[in-house]
Amino acid sequence: MPRLPLLVSTNLQKARDSAILAVEIYNKPAVQFKSGGFIILMIIAWTSLLHAVFFRDKIKPYYLKKSGKRFDRIDGDYKHWELETCIKHYFKTDSENPIKQNLEFFIKLRNKIEHRSLPEIDSDLFGECQALLLNFDEILGSEFGEDYCIRELLSFSLQLFPSTHNLSAAMISNPTLKPVMNFIENYRSAISPSVFESGKYSFKAFLIQVANHPSANALPIQFIQYDKLSPEEKEKVKKVAALTKFKYKEVPVVNHGFFKAKKIVKSVQEGLGNLKVERSNGQKKDKFNSDTHTRCWKKYKVRPLANDQNPEITDINFCIYDSEHNDYLYTQNWIDFLIEKMKNEAEYKSLYLKPNLL
Repeated sequence: MPRLPLLVSTNLQKARDSAILAVEIYNKPAVQFKSGGFIILMIIAWTSLLHAVFFRDKIKPYYLKKSGKRFDRIDGDYKHWELETCIKHYFKTDSENPIKQNLEFFIKLRNKIEHRSLPEIDSDLFGECQALLLNFDEILGSEFGEDYCIRELLSFSLQLFPSTHNLSAAMISNPTLKPVMNFIENYRSAISPSVFESGKYSFKAFLIQVANHPSANALPIQFIQYDKLSPEEKEKVKKVAALTKFKYKEVPVVNHGFFKAKKIVKSVQEGLGNLKVERSNGQKKDKFNSDTHTRCWKKYKVRPLANDQNPEITDINFCIYDSEHNDYLYTQNWIDFLIEKMKNEAEYKSLYLKPNLL
């Protein structure tokens, strides 16, 4: 490796060490603070990497005093730029850069999760976490050469694992999840489709198990860059991807995939076989009706009460707030959830036990 100035080399070493520790924490089976620990250490890694770049380029990454003539200090040390300031200088006006938007996502998310332990979100963040790491190694190599890259030390980087956590159930029992998940969904919705679909914003891969390769020297896992495929190969990949593709912005219709309460009531009632229950006056009514639905969203804490000061705080897996029309829309997951719950007679009767939920 070429000899570097002291400030550059020390920041570079700190950056590499922090990234390797981040991966080590994420991949430890017994650690529950996976995403939290990983994100905090990767923020340090990225900050140190960009400081190294600035020092190499004779730019001092320090805050100036209000006078603009001297650098500010804290306890005698220069006040260094935080990562948010670093990326503004590094990426300048390139607001649509997916690497920049990935970093901005994690800066904001770090502030929300560093004092919480939320293992439920690990699998949901896997793509963005993997991109954060791969982008780091790419910038490390492009700025200082491949000798400084850490990819050879990472094996398969972050370990893939099936999540044992159900976010829908977790958000009912753990209310601290809601604001975090709301932030994640809102951030993803706000970025452009081209950024969201970029592998530099969120790493996406299809891992397909195949028969053993005839060569004993063949790698068990290989990555192939999409951009380097031929047009014919790209078409084949698209066909495979279509089997598991998420429906994200596929249809240019506002609130596509969400339903009003009336549709929920009709769908759940049909899902229950259009069962009837007898009223106290002897008349029969639908087992699941608008009154039942209201009792359900209150019982399962899916959305706030009417006129709540924070109408947007919902269980995003089941419900969203439509600010334009000042009402709530519900998901297919909510329909499926209610059908299963209402099949349980004890669960259904619990809606009508005192104290009255209405």
